[in-house]
Amino acid sequence: MKAQFFEDYVVGVQRTSTGRTITDADIVLHAGQTGDFYPHHMDAEWCKTQDFKQRIAHGTLVFSVAIGQTAGEINPEAFSYGYDRVRFIRPVFIGDTLTSHCTVKDRRDDPKRPAFGVVVELVESLNQRGETVLAAEHLLLVKRRPLSTPTTS
Repeated sequence: MKAQFFEDYVVGVQRTSTGRTITDADIVLHAGQTGDFYPHHMDAEWCKTQDFKQRIAHGTLVFSVAIGQTAGEINPEAFSYGYDRVRFIRPVFIGDTLTSHCTVKDRRDDPKRPAFGVVVELVESLNQRGETVLAAEHLLLVKRRPLSTPTTS
């Protein structure tokens, strides 16, 4: 990817990932990595007695997949500054296929770092039925264009 400076980001620009199906192995591996063996994720028989009637993926697993799906291209002039407004809207089940949509939502000055700006991307993860399962705002700290660097068309 070519370098993209703060000034190059345009509010409203979107990108969409390819799909990724959540598997039993994803849930088991995530539980082992995080230590979260909560029965909603691990106990199929117990889940049959609950509202969803089946195991659900960890919210943090869904978040990780969604963000990973948007990180296909590296911009050497930007880095992740954090996430705001993370919401787990619907459950994700084994066999659900997730696609992430990313929209540039805002650009603003960074009062602490005049050589950078903050770009806010709205990340939405949708299941195979087009239902939003997760939404979050990804904050990027992006270098401003140096005065000697011409604008690309």
